[in-house]
Amino acid sequence: MAEHHSVSYNLDEQYIFDPRIRRNAIIAVVVGFALVILGIILAATGGGHEAHGEHAGAAAEHAGAAAEHGASWLKRLFANLWINNVYFTGIALCGVFFVAVQYAAWAGWSSLILRIPMAFGFFLPVSGVLMVVYFLLAGADVAHIFHGHGLFHWTVEGIADEHSPNFDEVLASKTWYLNFGFFMARMVVYFVVWFVLFTIIRKRSLQEDIEGGLEIYDRNIVFSAIFIIFFAVTSVMAAWDWSMSADPHWFSTMYGWYTFASWWVACLATITLATIYLKEQGYLKMVNSNHLHDLGKFMFAFSIFWTYVWFAQFMLIYYANIPEETNHFNEVFEGFGGKYKGMFFVNLLVNFLFPFLALMTRESKRKMTFLKLVAWGILAGHWLDFYLNMTPFMLGDDGGIGFMELGVIAIYAGVFVFIIGTFLAKAPLIAKNHPMLEESLHHNQ
Repeated sequence: MAEHHSVSYNLDEQYIFDPRIRRNAIIAVVVGFALVILGIILAATGGGHEAHGEHAGAAAEHAGAAAEHGASWLKRLFANLWINNVYFTGIALCGVFFVAVQYAAWAGWSSLILRIPMAFGFFLPVSGVLMVVYFLLAGADVAHIFHGHGLFHWTVEGIADEHSPNFDEVLASKTWYLNFGFFMARMVVYFVVWFVLFTIIRKRSLQEDIEGGLEIYDRNIVFSAIFIIFFAVTSVMAAWDWSMSADPHWFSTMYGWYTFASWWVACLATITLATIYLKEQGYLKMVNSNHLHDLGKFMFAFSIFWTYVWFAQFMLIYYANIPEETNHFNEVFEGFGGKYKGMFFVNLLVNFLFPFLALMTRESKRKMTFLKLVAWGILAGHWLDFYLNMTPFMLGDDGGIGFMELGVIAIYAGVFVFIIGTFLAKAPLIAKNHPMLEESLHHNQ
């Protein structure tokens, strides 16, 4: 080990937010808005694939069709905003979870890259505010706008009133959990506690850079354990609230873990891309092929884990043939003219077969070009996973992938990159007094 201590490392690296990346992030947002506006114009005028109306001869019928198109594009816009907010929130949240797990497990290999996922947590206040706003505007019953109900059917007025034409016996039995007040309260508590625990962990990590020693590290282990416990419960509940309740008659005991698996592997892909980007820009020279190999193994392993949970959920429901559960998949396969059936199989191929085959060999997990290709595929695939979990039940026939969807993705990606880049530059890139740093510096040497 003596030769290791003779090697000189620069542990005071400070990331400078590349103006080109900042500009590209802003351009992505601007282009995203342009695509959304184009998508709205096409949807509102019936010029896009959303136009399914009958040829109406009467003026009243034309007016009704126009109103329907207005409801369609507005609801579709909010559905896209909701889906992307859920998706990027999960990536940010799992970034904090990654940091907490490394502390709680006394992990050493990852100490060089901890500041990367630590920056993800700054997206949580933004997505938290947006989540509340979206639900207030489109999640609740706004029939006068959407000509029916908002994004969530369980919010329709009179759903639990036996004398109402909207009465639904199944949903009435769930009103103790699925109701406006409790839903909003849970959402606020999730984001507040997540962000408070994140700021505590980050603050102590930065304090450790100055003071060193084990006292701060040990306290961070405690707060990380608290975060993990809270995360384990609330991430599952958030999956029920934000995604599964889009089809409130359906339930799955594995849905929380299924959603976590999708969030987690997308987060790992984001960490991998950020690490490779920094190395390509001349930072993190101490990160070697062994660190990249470990990130590749994580993406490989948790792609298989996602597939295991997907299979366990889908196959057991199919085999048991329980009507209230199989109907969920029947709607994806047979409903809405079969428009989502192809996406269902693409989802499985991109999220399982592609990373499984691409990352199977040792060398593929050690090459940055290959890792970038797989990571981008994983991010696209798991966005599609969230899309399929919600869109058919929020939009039905009005769903699709077009300019509006691409625009909202571009907006969120641009904002996410801008926030992460900004806060990554506000702290040293390496936790230089992390007790396990020496292990990471000589990882697998």
